[in-house]
Amino acid sequence: MNLIYNSDQYSVVEFGADDGREALRFGGYEIMDKSGKREIFIGGALAKSFREEVENLIATEPSIEEIDDFLGKYDALMRQPVTLH
Repeated sequence: MNLIYNSDQYSVVEFGADDGREALRFGGYEIMDKSGKREIFIGGALAKSFREEVENLIATEPSIEEIDDFLGKYDALMRQPVTLH
């Protein structure tokens, strides 16, 4: 587990790949919307796609606002309330 992004609005934790677990075959990511107090865990093919999109985004040397806008694409998927963190 590795905190890879932390802003006033979002935090992202990366979980390493684990061939023994299908959900973590490509690793996994927990994205937390701090103001909305909700989160999502993505694994599998979605995690692979997320990683590729993040690598492309980082290559452009984005601002914090641009990264937060990118993470905002996942807001509609966030259903899990954050109770402890």
